[in-house]
Amino acid sequence: MSGSLLIIAAFMIIPLIVGVVSARQSQATSEDFFVQGRAMGSIAVFFTVAATWWSAFAFLGSNATFYTNGPVFLTALAWNLLFGFMYYWIGKRVWFLGKRFDYLTPSDLMGDFYNSEALRLTVAAITLIFTVPYLQIQLTGGAYLIEVASNGLIPFWLAALLFYFIIIIYVWIGGIRAIAWTDVIYGALLFFGMMYAGYYISTQVGGPVALFSQLQQSSPEHLTLPGPNGTMGYPMWFSLFVVTAIGAFMGPQIWLRMYSVKHGKLFNLMPFLLGLAAFAYVGSVLSGYSGVLLEPGVDNPDQILPIMLMEYAPYLLASLIMAAGASAAMSTANSQIHAVSTIVTMDIYKRYVNRDASQARIVTIGRYSLVGFSLAAYIMALAVPGVLVTIGIAALAGTAQLIVPTVGAITWKRAHPTAALVGLLGGVACVLLMTFGPLAAPFGFHAGVWGLLLNVALFVSLSVVLKRRDADVVTRFERARGEYDAEYHPERANDTPAVSETAGHRGL
Repeated sequence: MSGSLLIIAAFMIIPLIVGVVSARQSQATSEDFFVQGRAMGSIAVFFTVAATWWSAFAFLGSNATFYTNGPVFLTALAWNLLFGFMYYWIGKRVWFLGKRFDYLTPSDLMGDFYNSEALRLTVAAITLIFTVPYLQIQLTGGAYLIEVASNGLIPFWLAALLFYFIIIIYVWIGGIRAIAWTDVIYGALLFFGMMYAGYYISTQVGGPVALFSQLQQSSPEHLTLPGPNGTMGYPMWFSLFVVTAIGAFMGPQIWLRMYSVKHGKLFNLMPFLLGLAAFAYVGSVLSGYSGVLLEPGVDNPDQILPIMLMEYAPYLLASLIMAAGASAAMSTANSQIHAVSTIVTMDIYKRYVNRDASQARIVTIGRYSLVGFSLAAYIMALAVPGVLVTIGIAALAGTAQLIVPTVGAITWKRAHPTAALVGLLGGVACVLLMTFGPLAAPFGFHAGVWGLLLNVALFVSLSVVLKRRDADVVTRFERARGEYDAEYHPERANDTPAVSETAGHRGL
């Protein structure tokens, strides 16, 4: 017991030490606090993107899905590739425009390109509203793992409180630099925990080969779509592939990791590295399927891995792996809290409350926002129950709608602000009505897919019909795109003159 408590204590203390060390390199500017002065290096970029992208949803939710619904979650191997491709193709362009025009949030880029305050506020609202539920599941998953690892000595409410108390301290003092440095540690723990947990648990049934042989005999429906419940077929496989990757990629925490990169060439490696990291899901396959044989009929599937670890693994090993799972939750939660504080500070406070705020004041408001939204997520974790994957997919379906106006802003000069606004509102309304309202998503596809289809249809059709009247804004972005092509794709660069302005985005 004392050993497990030491593991939990180390899990809590290490990020505090990292936060103190990183604070020594910090500067008292909003750009340093929110995007590390746009100077994040390759190792930190990979680990902070991967650790932020992989969450309690991945560590606990993946095992639960294999346990209850069969192989549908194997789409995770594909969505990692899609996420990596988007980080390269979209992320590199977003990074370039952010560096050129001093952007810090999704609303900055879209509000400026579309020249629309209504769209700017809508984007900010979507990122806030749909990020908080996803933040809640990190707290729920992480706190539960700490509770189990301590054998109940640390109850759920206290584990959740400690969880966020630690995050607030090191993000408060170190900003995104502290997050990125701790993500290197948490990312390594996460990959180890997922892989080794699956392998170790599978040895309890004779190893991976024996596991699948026994499963073929006792529960073959777990090995084929649509799974044992008959509801997780190819439409849901496709839905998870699209909604999870796009929704996570469009989260404000990933936007900050696009803006923070030091060199554009760092984006080129991400599809390969994130695709390689996806093999950690093999551990989830082994854990979830072992649970079907070892612990059938568990009431809360999200608890299947902790239950098996406590039953079949030595206590110290179980505690270490659960601390690794808590790392998955913390590495996403710290990024989301930081991202939400960036939106509140820059998109609301700086733009509409105090345009002349000093750099010190901006950082202070950002820190206060950390506390406020942490409290909201903590209350939701205590008061709003739910299965991690269900809540996670609903939240990701909302943020996924931002992909449509984003692609329009970085590629299409005909993209119209009214089209972007109507498309976003239509897509989000579709998601909410099909998820929580009277409408049922047809043909087995998730509401997020139908929301994206409606969003795209409205955006493209209205953009073709309507004509923009702010040619100066469009021209400026076209010149910036020309600069991008001249630097990174000279084979297709046109003769468009480069942008010479260096003024911030607020005057765009």
